[in-house]
Amino acid sequence: MDNLFSSIMWFFGWTITIYMLIVIGFYTFLLGLSLFQIRKEHRLDKQESHDDYLQDDFVKPVSILVPAFNEEAGVIESVRSLVSLKYPETEIIVVNDGSTDQTLSVIIEEFHMEKIDKVIRKQLECEEIRGVYQSAILPHLLLVDKVNGGKADALNAGINVSKYPYFCSIDGDSILENDSLLKVMKPIIHSDGEVIASGGSIRIANGCEIELGSVLKVGLSRNPLVVMQVIEYLRAFLMGRVGLSRHNMLLIISGAFSVFSKKWAIEAGGYSKHTVGEDMELVVRIHGLIRKRKLKKRIEFVADPVCWTEAPDTLKTLQRQRSRWHRGLLESLWTHKNMTLNPRYGLVGTVAFPYFWFVELIGPIVELGGYLFVLLSFFLGEMYVEMAILLLLLMVVYGSLFSMMSVLLEVWSMNQYPRVRDVMKLYFYSMLESFWYRPLTVIWRCEGILQWLVKYRGWDKNERKGISKL
Repeated sequence: MDNLFSSIMWFFGWTITIYMLIVIGFYTFLLGLSLFQIRKEHRLDKQESHDDYLQDDFVKPVSILVPAFNEEAGVIESVRSLVSLKYPETEIIVVNDGSTDQTLSVIIEEFHMEKIDKVIRKQLECEEIRGVYQSAILPHLLLVDKVNGGKADALNAGINVSKYPYFCSIDGDSILENDSLLKVMKPIIHSDGEVIASGGSIRIANGCEIELGSVLKVGLSRNPLVVMQVIEYLRAFLMGRVGLSRHNMLLIISGAFSVFSKKWAIEAGGYSKHTVGEDMELVVRIHGLIRKRKLKKRIEFVADPVCWTEAPDTLKTLQRQRSRWHRGLLESLWTHKNMTLNPRYGLVGTVAFPYFWFVELIGPIVELGGYLFVLLSFFLGEMYVEMAILLLLLMVVYGSLFSMMSVLLEVWSMNQYPRVRDVMKLYFYSMLESFWYRPLTVIWRCEGILQWLVKYRGWDKNERKGISKL
């Protein structure tokens, strides 16, 4: 019996070890791609090229969609940031998705909205639109009041109301830097129709000084939970998405800040109301559509444009968010499972899907097994300690080392945190990630898988304090 138990433990330990080595190898490859791409972009004089685009007659007009459900705390600052964007031609459409707080009234009062008659071309299904309002002081600002149907439904309603060929979706609790839209639209403008969607970086606003919809001073929160999310976002965007984007393998561009060709979004069926990961699900469907038609279209990530958003600052709200995100990932992968390892879909099917299944989805399960193995080994005695130490080192490399590299990438490329003490704080916290923060997120992501298995489909929306009050 002891021999059987010992064999099981060794098999379990070596399986996790081999898995971790494969994942570390893949992340090292992504890191190399990201370094190459960021270095390439770093050599360009971005400001000059962006200013040139302001004078370009071929700049595409954009409809900016802001779905809002109970966002009274932060929606005004978000709209103010959009009004001040440096972009030749936009319309801003705030979609009040049946809010039960004062979201509708605060927007009407702040921007002097008046109800108008507007013909709406219903290209996507959505809940009933009760009314459309236009600002008396900002004619390009519209407010759509509709029956509650969820974020995806609100975005579909916004697409129906919009008049421009491209739309940008942004969360109601987020703000854009004034040149962010221009930067994220640059690959679309430059590609002459080849790039049909793009996304920008999301950064944590907690700890920043914000006034009238603008970030006056970038800073870090004193809350360790928020600081860890800053590092996590740097790792996800600068290392993960830059690398995947280089070879057109992006399955996710953040719903908090993304731009789509309206034509392609509508042909793909719009946003799905049957998943909490509606942003990923739409991207995957568009990939499937262009592959079936054998077209050379691209979906890109641009690291430089920045959207600032409010991050959860309590364990309970962060738990809800991460469980929901992982459940949304599983929903999207399962819905389109036929694309996995399917050469018909090119690198998306043969590389991206296996990566998201093998690394992103089941990674938390394997990591949790690793943590349990390490704990169990120290109780069982000397026989398993060496393997436990090896596993622990691998998990530290997988977690902390790559996060430390992401901090260095940020300093080298964009340097959004100019104060040395902030950079040192990020670097110090990244070293500790594997010892407390990562195990928590691993548990929460496993919880998301359990929620999917028991068919739990709740949204679990977080309470907002308002981005200007962080």
